[in-house]
Amino acid sequence: MKELIAKIDNPLSDLISDEIYDLLDAHGLIDEKAVRDYQIRKRFKQLRATKISAGDAIDTIREDYPYLQFDTIRKIVYQISK
Repeated sequence: MKELIAKIDNPLSDLISDEIYDLLDAHGLIDEKAVRDYQIRKRFKQLRATKISAGDAIDTIREDYPYLQFDTIRKIVYQISK
C-alpha cells in the first residue's frame, strides 16, 4: 500500500514548482515570515491595481492577518528591496 503524504499548498507557485517547495520545506529551508510578507506584498499590489486606496488595501489585508498591526503591514508593503 502506498503512503499518502499530506501536500502543503505552495504559496510560491508563481516562482517555484511544488516539488521544489516541498523539498525545501522538508529540509527546513523555507522562511515562513518571508513567504507571508511576499504574499502580503502580492495581495497589496493586486488590490491597488483595482484602484483601492492604500489604506483600504491594508485594512483588507488585516482581515486575513488580524494579528498584524496596520503599521506592520504598511512597513511590509513599502519595504525597500535589499
